[in-house]
Amino acid sequence: MQNPFFPSHNKEIDFRIITKEHVSDATKLVMERSKADLENIYSVGLERTFENTMLALDNMYNSLVKVNEVISLLAYVHPDDDIRNECLSSIAELGKFFNEIALSEELYNAVKDYSKTSEAESLAGHRKKYLKETIEEFERNGFALPIEKRNELKIIQDKLSDLGIQFESNISSYQDSLIVTAEQIKGLPEDYKKVHITEDGNYKISLEYPSFVPFMKYSKSDDARKELSKRYKNKAADKNLEILKQILIEREDMAKLLGFKTYAAYRTENRMAKNPQNVWKFEIELKDKVRKKAEIDYEELLDVKRKYKSDMSINSIESWEAAFYDNILLEEKYQLDNQKLKEYFEVNTVIDGLFQITQHLYGLKFEEVKSPNVWHDEVRLYNVLEDDRNIAKFYLDLYPRKNKYGHAAMFGMIPGKQMGRDYQLPIASLVCNFPRANEDMPALMLHDDVVTFFHEFGHLMHDLLTRTELSAQAGTNVARDFVEMPSQIFENWAWDFEALKLFAKHYKTKEVLPKDFYDKMILSRNVGSGLQTMQQIFYGILDLTYHDKYNPNGEESTTDIVKKLQNEITLYKFQEDTHFEAGFGHLNGYAAGYYSYLWAKVFSEDMFSVFIRNGVMDKNTGIKLRKVVLEKGSSVDELEMVKEFLGREPSQEAFLKSIGL
Repeated sequence: MQNPFFPSHNKEIDFRIITKEHVSDATKLVMERSKADLENIYSVGLERTFENTMLALDNMYNSLVKVNEVISLLAYVHPDDDIRNECLSSIAELGKFFNEIALSEELYNAVKDYSKTSEAESLAGHRKKYLKETIEEFERNGFALPIEKRNELKIIQDKLSDLGIQFESNISSYQDSLIVTAEQIKGLPEDYKKVHITEDGNYKISLEYPSFVPFMKYSKSDDARKELSKRYKNKAADKNLEILKQILIEREDMAKLLGFKTYAAYRTENRMAKNPQNVWKFEIELKDKVRKKAEIDYEELLDVKRKYKSDMSINSIESWEAAFYDNILLEEKYQLDNQKLKEYFEVNTVIDGLFQITQHLYGLKFEEVKSPNVWHDEVRLYNVLEDDRNIAKFYLDLYPRKNKYGHAAMFGMIPGKQMGRDYQLPIASLVCNFPRANEDMPALMLHDDVVTFFHEFGHLMHDLLTRTELSAQAGTNVARDFVEMPSQIFENWAWDFEALKLFAKHYKTKEVLPKDFYDKMILSRNVGSGLQTMQQIFYGILDLTYHDKYNPNGEESTTDIVKKLQNEITLYKFQEDTHFEAGFGHLNGYAAGYYSYLWAKVFSEDMFSVFIRNGVMDKNTGIKLRKVVLEKGSSVDELEMVKEFLGREPSQEAFLKSIGL
């Protein structure tokens, strides 16, 4: 019997029959086949061509990725413990195999040999880009270095891997809490108090998100919030300050070994930004423009504090007071009741509305597959049609269940790719955790969850609408600082009144969301937006400073940098005796890349301004976005795609307008 992980061309996997043996067998088989494919590439006897070297490499990766991506999805969503655990083992095994390929000298030599042929020199467009980026990736792994330097690099990379694991582990395993009295917990809801009460009648507040965030928002005790904030900002400081210093030293050594001036130069070279100078320019220009809105926000919060304290002479707000006064401002001035708003966002009407908008804008039709072969009965499967021709498929796994991934995310499964005369249909899955309906009440969504749904659906469309020749350039395989653009632009339809009128209807009366409700939503959206953006700019500049303008062996400590930058950039003073950077996990995963979130946001708002000009439901603009950006993956330079869609150079103006400037 054939292993279900290898269905015939463009047929979906039968997930109902998968066993843990299928997982392990598929892993072994795809690795064996890939090794054979690699041997064929190494031993090309004839002259090297794009077909026998580069296309063969993409074919090999395509086969490997199809199995790896599906197994990765099942590790997060499959209801069977044994299958999930087998998937986790396979992911680790396949991860090591991917690393072996990335470090294969024979493969590097094969690609390098091909690059010297007359055919390679005459390549153009996406094929030329693929060859160039493949060689660059090898050389970023040290293949241009002499052997002794390469060994040195390997030692540094191994050290960095170990240090990164320790850094993350120290954050996730760090335990601290604050014991507070009945007086200090005043302002918190009763259900929160019940969860946190101790045997002696006090309350134990931890640093976990569901415990920490509500306390900072609702507790009336300044002292308790100040102390909890201090503990939060000292997360893992006992171990991670020294580890962070070592990480920064090793990263700098690695970058210099590879011929880069700084680690930030190494990280940005293969991204949209191209170099740290462009990121500095972006962050500083944005900081100068956003400051005005941040100052307005700060004054608004100061007014709230003065009234609350009945003291008009107050002239500052501390960082541990911000969430508390922000919440009062939202409740008293804007009177937005999120629980009432939920009544206009029933899950099925939201899905219908999202589908309606997407199908209209991109010229598509979504058709649900009856009785699909899925990993759980609640999972739905859809065909994506254009002119009655199937061009992609997607799964929706919408509701929470035991041992399922707990957030919202898009998982790629099968990449788009030209297969001779035929096209390999892209397949992806959207995994969410929406509330379920019960006998008394349908499933209602917070507006924040509606925005998240649109965001993830933006990623899904990017993956499914791809029409690239090569799987390496398909869908979301784009520069790290561009990948959030297609998802962030799509959030805008969850905020636009014309779009909302299509689906924001009261679950009982079917009344469309009233305009006064909508106006409150928009007003509250921009409450504190200047301060929040400044906080993001602070994180981005802190990350960039550590990796571009900081000497980890020098006199200044990592905390000195935090203090200096926080006091310069944000309007909240640095909290003494804290070491926030020790618990800032993004310094590991997003090293020299934290700027990416705001970077993509600025581009997405600029591109959405074209829809505002032409009409947010304008089909021609939607088709243009699809053809110029979403179909192209990374087969075209990302900045060139943006410019072509805009018809001009990009600008920050639309983003500034979106936050109320």
